[in-house]
Amino acid sequence: MPDRPLELPPRPPVPPALIGRIRQVVGDRGCLTEPQAIAPHMKDWRGLFVGRAPVVVKPASTAECAEVVRLCAEARVPMVPQGGNSSMAAGATPFEDGAEVVISTARMNRIRAVDPANMSLTAEAGCIVKAVQDAAEQAGCLFPLSFGGDGTAVVGGVLSTNAGGNNTLRYGNARDLVLGLEVVLPDGQVWDGLRSLRKDNTGYCLRHLFMGAEGTLGIITAAVLKLAPRPRDVQVAFCAVPDVAAALRLLTLLQGRDGPSISAFEYMARFGLSLVLKHVPGTTDPLAGPHEHYVLIELSSPRPDAHLKESLEAALAEAVEQGLVADAVIAASDAQRAALWKLREEMSDAQKPEGGSIKNDISVPVSAVPAFMAEASAAVTAALPGIRPCPFGHVGDGNIHFNLTQPEGMARDAYMAEWDRMVDLVNAIVRRHGGSFSAEHGIGRLKAHTLAEWREGPEIALMRRIKAAIDPAGLMNQGKVLPPG
Repeated sequence: MPDRPLELPPRPPVPPALIGRIRQVVGDRGCLTEPQAIAPHMKDWRGLFVGRAPVVVKPASTAECAEVVRLCAEARVPMVPQGGNSSMAAGATPFEDGAEVVISTARMNRIRAVDPANMSLTAEAGCIVKAVQDAAEQAGCLFPLSFGGDGTAVVGGVLSTNAGGNNTLRYGNARDLVLGLEVVLPDGQVWDGLRSLRKDNTGYCLRHLFMGAEGTLGIITAAVLKLAPRPRDVQVAFCAVPDVAAALRLLTLLQGRDGPSISAFEYMARFGLSLVLKHVPGTTDPLAGPHEHYVLIELSSPRPDAHLKESLEAALAEAVEQGLVADAVIAASDAQRAALWKLREEMSDAQKPEGGSIKNDISVPVSAVPAFMAEASAAVTAALPGIRPCPFGHVGDGNIHFNLTQPEGMARDAYMAEWDRMVDLVNAIVRRHGGSFSAEHGIGRLKAHTLAEWREGPEIALMRRIKAAIDPAGLMNQGKVLPPG
């Protein structure tokens, strides 16, 4: 795991009297103090950090959440907002000193309204993303935010981290799918910005401050989300390509022929696919033989007669003629589409049986992806012989999960001790290509030091001024995103 621990100033323990006052607000069901009950809230999704807190509070409403925050602010006790606890950067994990109150939105899970005519849906922060997707579908619409964890992640968390996912290429990140927010501010006041307007030029666009802030400026309690027309013609293809550069040329070809219909364009390396085939039951190689590079393409349209299959077949035929595709298959049914997507969505979990995995959630300009991939693979292999790069991800928007699987025969602890060296090596290459060290997973606790190194001068100073203006006591999610300073 990372070996650059973030040190916070000494903090006093949470006063028992405060916990008693909180219990009066949320009741026994909403005030967890038993070690067994709070244990699942103390560990981050990747198992890199295990924190400690005397209480996990689960308010059932915005009013309860606001009162809990007000009590904590009055007692000057730090708070850790937590949604589905699926942060990939330990953004919702308390520190080890037990000086914080964890506030979970799990019980705030109502869908308040669905408005198909306005193509919007209002959901509370604790709603699981899959539940929002289902509610939209029942209304004949689509909530397009989609990723491997949408059965676990919740609305408040994905907005707080500005999550990306498989459909960013067409629909944008989480912040692009929000019309309005309701937020409990660090002093316990409630900002009601639940407006469902698409045009509203009335001052600063405050909602964007809280999306991507990872709970450091307040607790998102509800959101008005944008919907899209429900696709009625969906086509998925799995293609072998000669190299990463060919993958991008294929994307350009598709964009020229049917750009508005492209909803996903995902890259996979053979090593990653081999792990899925090895470790995930029920998966099979969709092509006749192995190849080093693959892309998964999805086209979709709300028109049932969009003829996307014919369009995709023609595009792939042209790509074969140009030497951009070596082999391909187009799904012929919903089951086949799901099977092809499973190969991509299981790629992260399939790495776990192979031992330690050092994660790099990076982005570069789309045009720079081939050069980055070549340079980074060569650099890490030279630095640690036997390391096994496992790149995959959203190549259509430049976001690559450049994961590094431990060498065979190497002890896991010894390998994970290489975390910072490998990440620094990759980040140096990302930086040369004008990219970002955090494309969609956030900063959290894991990458706070890196943010300070990358966002020097006026930019990080402005972030600190915003934090100080909204949370002058510095009680919200201390040590996350912005390091102490």
